Amino acid sequence: MEWETVRLENIEKVAVITLNRPAQLNALNLQLGDDLVASLEESRKNKKVRSVILKGAGKAFCSGGDLVMGKELIDIDPPDPYRQLTKRLNRIIIEIRQLEKPVIAAINGAAGGAGFSIAMACDLKIAANVAKFKQAYTSIGLVPDGGWTLFVPLLTGFGNTNELLFLDPVIDAEKALAMGLINKVVEPDKLDSAALEWAERLAAGPYSFAIAKKLLNESLLTVLERQIELERQGVVKSAETSDYQEGLRAFFEKRSPVFVGQ
Repeated sequence: MEWETVRLENIEKVAVITLNRPAQLNALNLQLGDDLVASLEESRKNKKVRSVILKGAGKAFCSGGDLVMGKELIDIDPPDPYRQLTKRLNRIIIEIRQLEKPVIAAINGAAGGAGFSIAMACDLKIAANVAKFKQAYTSIGLVPDGGWTLFVPLLTGFGNTNELLFLDPVIDAEKALAMGLINKVVEPDKLDSAALEWAERLAAGPYSFAIAKKLLNESLLTVLERQIELERQGVVKSAETSDYQEGLRAFFEKRSPVFVGQ
């Protein structure tokens, strides 16, 4: 099955969902958000599907939110793209967590901003050794969303989270593995087969996998739902600042931003 920006292929008991905006490095726009939610819902309803792989077409997993949306409205209504986009992103995150089937992120390249958040929401993460991770939000004057401020501290600890949040480094797959953000690193040409091997193993597993995921969610979902709403409010508030407008202009002008703290 194929939507405008997402492909869904079922390989026996495994659903493979591919973000399909390769020319835009699979940047999340409203259409991709809607299509990804629809593909996750389809995988949830399909009783034959027992596990899910989420990956990106081309050179990236997902480079983050599509900043072109912000650029188009920067002088009219700067927060509006984020009001709309966070609604989709939050639905994606909740769908991944509520899916009673293990979800594997197969990270082939850049995972930045919203793409970082989506990957962290998955149950297991396998990355190609060329993959790169970047928090990205704060470098343009925004704050993380999509559950980033919940998942990343849980996975890697408070100190590492602060490093990612305030210094915003680009980290490679090996460092992401050492920090606990991902589970495995493979050669790029082995990524699909490694993800499928895990997915097939999980698809052959017991129903207790679904119960176990529910148990993990019992303590997580209430906090997650509150956190993503607070993040949404934070993104909208930060998008109203002059620092965000400067950060976005600097991004498109390929220069370092000059923030003034307002």
